[in-house]
Amino acid sequence: MMEFRDLKTQYHTYKKEIDSAIQEVLEGAHFIGGKQVGELEEQLARYVGVKHCISCGNGTEAMTLVLMAWGIGEGDAVFVPDFTFFSTGEVVSFRGATPVFVDVDRDTFNIDPNSLEKAIMKTVEEERLTPKAIIPVDLFGLPADYEKIEKIAKKYGLLVLEDGAQGFGGSMNGKRACSFGDAATTSFFPAKPLGCYGDGGAIFTDDDELAELIQSLKVHGKGTHKYDNVRIGVNSRLDTIQAAVLKVKLKAFIDHELSDINKVYRQYNERLSSIVETPVIPEGYYSSFAQYTIKLKSKRQRDYLQAKLKEYGIPSMIYYAKPMHKQRAFEEYDYDDKEFPVANELSDIVLSLPIHPYMGEDEVMAVTKVIKMVLNGDNVI
Repeated sequence: MMEFRDLKTQYHTYKKEIDSAIQEVLEGAHFIGGKQVGELEEQLARYVGVKHCISCGNGTEAMTLVLMAWGIGEGDAVFVPDFTFFSTGEVVSFRGATPVFVDVDRDTFNIDPNSLEKAIMKTVEEERLTPKAIIPVDLFGLPADYEKIEKIAKKYGLLVLEDGAQGFGGSMNGKRACSFGDAATTSFFPAKPLGCYGDGGAIFTDDDELAELIQSLKVHGKGTHKYDNVRIGVNSRLDTIQAAVLKVKLKAFIDHELSDINKVYRQYNERLSSIVETPVIPEGYYSSFAQYTIKLKSKRQRDYLQAKLKEYGIPSMIYYAKPMHKQRAFEEYDYDDKEFPVANELSDIVLSLPIHPYMGEDEVMAVTKVIKMVLNGDNVI
């Protein structure tokens, strides 16, 4: 069966380097805070183009740590796209603040700046919550429209936290993902553009004070040493083995994986653009393609195509079948469904196809051949 994200081929391609890196950690026996962690952080900061990279346990905790450092809490409003993974809104509620969901742009899947400003203005007028921050998401590998978002944030005095969990490697006008806003985070979940062999995450910022505070918060609020605790924090560290693996993978990512996955994207587009709605990458933008997501005509057609692909041994995924405002965990907030027409539509018509840097043109042809066969003779609308 075809792989949706082929981590097996990636491992076999770099087996010697990965095994050696892991073995070095095992022999050194410095499993927490080993030298590989600091080396990785330096390499990541340099690649992204920021002063500080602070690694941590996972992408969700990365966002939580930033919100903790900013003092986000009860009575605060944080603006989050309605069409994204649950954790982006979850971290807001976890801090006791209120997530205010915002509809997205139909072409890019990312937070819609016009809807964002309307949501901010509405929150200000209601006077129930204090607007504090925006968490744009770089969905499917494409950076959000930070030029407009940062202007809006400045206008209303809001902080911007870039959720680059899916966006690492993407860019906008030459500026790399995870370098936007006041701080940014990413995830090293195995299937992400840059993934480890377990959980992992990182925070990026140019703010020296914020970086220092997060370094403390991520290790039980430590002060000058591990048994000097100056504040309440959490335990969220990237272990040395994962850092060692990521160092090998980062080199591969920079050397060829990012360009190779974009080659697959172009092959898909050439074969599918006349049949379905293919991903839109605006001028000046570059995507790292965490997912290759097409749009169908209806939920019925989408579900039918997914079932047919499965019959041919081709995996596909629906990201996301339910918008944030419809999640049961957020039902206490009583959102108005009419405010999210795009997110509601996308949840019914999106389908993500297999894509990864090791995907051959023959596999692309196999996927697109089935899609053409199914949809050209398809009366399901």
